[in-house]
Amino acid sequence: MTTKSEWNNAKRIAIIIIDVLVFNFSVLVGFWIKFGSNIPSYNFVSYEKSAIYISLFFIFLNMLLGAYVFYNRTINDIVFVTVIGQFLTILFIMTITFAGRWFTFPRSVLVYTFIVGIILLSLWRILVYFLYLKVSSIKKVVIIGTEESVVSAAQNFISHKNKKHQVTKVIVDHYYENLVKQLDEIDIVYISSHIDENEKFKIYKLVTKAEKKLFLNTSFENLIMLKPNMMNFEDESIIEVSDFRIKGEDNFMKRLFDIILSFVLLVIASPLMLIAAILVKVTSPGPVIYKQTRITLDQKEFPILKFRTMSATAEAKSGPVLSTSNDARVTAVGKYLRALRIDELPQLINVIRGDMAIVGPRPERPFFVDQFNSENPQYYLRHNVRAGITGYAQVYGKYASDYNSKLNFDLLYIKNYSLLLDLKILLQTIKILFDKVSSQGVEEVERSTKDLSFLSENKIELFK
Repeated sequence: MTTKSEWNNAKRIAIIIIDVLVFNFSVLVGFWIKFGSNIPSYNFVSYEKSAIYISLFFIFLNMLLGAYVFYNRTINDIVFVTVIGQFLTILFIMTITFAGRWFTFPRSVLVYTFIVGIILLSLWRILVYFLYLKVSSIKKVVIIGTEESVVSAAQNFISHKNKKHQVTKVIVDHYYENLVKQLDEIDIVYISSHIDENEKFKIYKLVTKAEKKLFLNTSFENLIMLKPNMMNFEDESIIEVSDFRIKGEDNFMKRLFDIILSFVLLVIASPLMLIAAILVKVTSPGPVIYKQTRITLDQKEFPILKFRTMSATAEAKSGPVLSTSNDARVTAVGKYLRALRIDELPQLINVIRGDMAIVGPRPERPFFVDQFNSENPQYYLRHNVRAGITGYAQVYGKYASDYNSKLNFDLLYIKNYSLLLDLKILLQTIKILFDKVSSQGVEEVERSTKDLSFLSENKIELFK
């Protein structure tokens, strides 16, 4: 077992403080590049008056972007998040200096700050990343569950991004007895599927007593216990299970936020939408805007609006078919519109009309909703909120995930909803616009590694 120290909150706070200092130093370097050592006081005073607001926004923005999360990152992720953070921070500085009438903040200084900040912050954060890899301990994981679930879970843990969670063992039967024998050699117990209640309770007690970490999958039985309400009657405390709904007051603020943001985005994106419309029109016959019936709040049907990316007769013979990777029906222009999510922009009109939200579960077609409802009795719960242009599943999952995986993400979003979560998902959406994996279609064949041979290939011990 490793004895390395934990990556605790004290270290994270120290990193954030230094991060802010590095950013503000980049502002000073921007002034120095512009003016040399003799910086005019009437120019510098605009920075002095706005520095505290800029620094607070910088911290808030980078926390939402996940800049201080290192456990599932690559160097490319770190640099990309830094670039996004710098771009949005510079926009904020321009806004706040305009609102505060600090017009003497030179725009050239902001350009220099943007470039210098990207370089210095990237170097600093990459250094922190390597320190994290060196200082924090590798957590050894045992996965408990059915054969299919443990293989799927192991595949998700074994990725080029995850360097701190090492799956060393899986248990597919006699869970408690096997876990007792292996407990001293692991740090985390992950229950990846439904198991017998009595055996699960015994495992809970065992893990708690041994002070090991316990991970649970996002099954319905686990999701339903999130964010409970506590009630007290005399000497008895009761856990009230919260609904898979957004509270009325939160829903009002969400709707107001959606309307305002949609109008703003429509104005900003209108030139891009005009270019996209012209390209669609001149490159393939058929309408520019494609309307398709989808399902939203309370399982109501609505016509979703998209720039057409397939041939006009794509499903004339086949009927409703889920999009696949390298789909032959997608036009040459449509391929790029999809990759950059430009085809989704007309859905801002759906948001203003009340059919959709900016953030929420992605809407499916009635044909597939009926199919999924018959296969999963909890599927209807995702329709307790408006469908969204982007969502939790699109940011943290994969486009090619099956509908059950997406459902778990959707229910997790509903249970944990807050306006802050919507902002976080919106910022994370910027990143996935440049992630090819997130825009792929459903794979036409299952991965060949969905069997126990995957475990032996990765030196994972199997216990039955």
